[in-house]
Amino acid sequence: MLQGPGLFIILLGVLITVHELGHFLVAKACGVKVIRFSIGFGPKLFGFTKGETEYQVALLPLGGYVKMAGDSPHEELSPEDAKRGFLNAAPWKRALIVVAGPVFNLVFPVLIYFVVFFGPHEATSTRVGYVDPAMPAAAAGIRPGDRIVAVDGDKVRTFEEMVGTFVGRFGRPIPITVERDGQQQIINVTPSRFVDSSPVDSVERGQIGVSPNNRPAVVGVSPGSLAAQAGLKSFDRILSINGVSIPDEAALNEQLQKMEGPLELTLQRLTPVEIGAAKGHVPSVVTVKMQKQPDAVGLAALGAEAADSYVAIVLPGSSAEQAGLRSGDRLVALNGEPLRSFHVLSIKLSNLDKTPFQLSWRSGADGQEYTKTLAQAPWTYKDEMGNESSPLDLGVRGWVPSAAELTSTDKVTVTLGAGEALLKAVLIVPEIVGQMVKVIGGLLTFQVSHKTLGGPVMMYQLAAKSAELGMDYFLRLMAIISINLGVMNLLPIPILDGFHLLSAFWEAIRRRPIPVRVREVATVVGFVMLMALMGMALFNDITR
Repeated sequence: MLQGPGLFIILLGVLITVHELGHFLVAKACGVKVIRFSIGFGPKLFGFTKGETEYQVALLPLGGYVKMAGDSPHEELSPEDAKRGFLNAAPWKRALIVVAGPVFNLVFPVLIYFVVFFGPHEATSTRVGYVDPAMPAAAAGIRPGDRIVAVDGDKVRTFEEMVGTFVGRFGRPIPITVERDGQQQIINVTPSRFVDSSPVDSVERGQIGVSPNNRPAVVGVSPGSLAAQAGLKSFDRILSINGVSIPDEAALNEQLQKMEGPLELTLQRLTPVEIGAAKGHVPSVVTVKMQKQPDAVGLAALGAEAADSYVAIVLPGSSAEQAGLRSGDRLVALNGEPLRSFHVLSIKLSNLDKTPFQLSWRSGADGQEYTKTLAQAPWTYKDEMGNESSPLDLGVRGWVPSAAELTSTDKVTVTLGAGEALLKAVLIVPEIVGQMVKVIGGLLTFQVSHKTLGGPVMMYQLAAKSAELGMDYFLRLMAIISINLGVMNLLPIPILDGFHLLSAFWEAIRRRPIPVRVREVATVVGFVMLMALMGMALFNDITR
């Protein structure tokens, strides 16, 4: 399989060819003479001439061009070529030639997404692996192992489809059809409102608190509880009970229903260690013995509770640390309303913005309860690609299972026909275009950090990473970058297609071209702007 360099060249080569092919084909159709069609800049590597056009591949693969007769005001042409020169063509023809490149970049992703969506694909099914105990699904009676068949009458086949049905649906009962033990039943669930925010957009969606992942059985232990007296600690993972393996929470509940009397628990415990300035955790296996609590279900039978509301990490310098929260503390309430999981906390915080609130928690050290007024504050972090962002953050994190700790989710094969795949592709491209426009607007208004810009190094990294995930991911990346190129080239910046399109409109309206001197100055300004933008992107690549 091709590695990073080969994939990077294919990615750029295909997108450049698509863009320049748009200019080339429309120029030919409009009768404009095309002298050279080049993929890449600089010295020619190889090529051939057919008819009046030279086709070549050049050394530097970071662009390409279509050289048309008469595309420079100072170019001297024969009378025959002058009639077919670009600047001598009617304004509407020049507009079509100029806009064809970006349009091809915007249409090409429809074909890519059609290929991605068409045919059979494996996806995560709607089988519920985990139910948040503090969320509406648990209150309504949805259980791990249930399969969600429909939401408000709309059939769903994948977990992604199911999540998408809750956009704009919250605060009112929603009939959800679930399949349990081969029988279907309708359960009314009232989703909680959640604001899904990004640097340029916010979407209100409902959340019911289910996940397709089967989570390991990890405990939360309060000081003085029966679990604490037996020797359990918060974030211990139960590996087995009386020699019976416990792979996840569902297995824990099932086995505890069968067992009575004394229990021997084998646990995995993470012990904090410090080596110099570095901090980490070392796993160890411990065994504890205790009595099962009668008439109790699940973790309550062990005198423990779910770890969902226990603080695992407190970010240094955050509002939470300044207020005194520590790892092992248990969240109790926000503005007097009980908190039973970090998921509920994130939903409430998403609606508060910078508004101060009262947070109550119980100390994991002494069991004392504290209440203080806090507010979220910007917290700067870098993602895996090195992009910086500063969202509002309280500064606490709950326990999150690693990928290795999550047992495999249930899969389903979904097959899309040609019509359905094409419709899905046609709908997703305008959605991404809208997001791109918002990002560009955010950059211009400084609502989006310039540090999010990326150049060739970032594209190389993305190409290599997407290939590791599979061809579908690589094709999706190609589609997104193609859309990005199409949108960017339509900006009215000198030397980009958008400025040439503006020039054609100017001439059509004013009945005379933009003065040569103005065009020359604009070209220089545009070149400087483009070099500054590329320099900024390259600087971001290096600093990442």
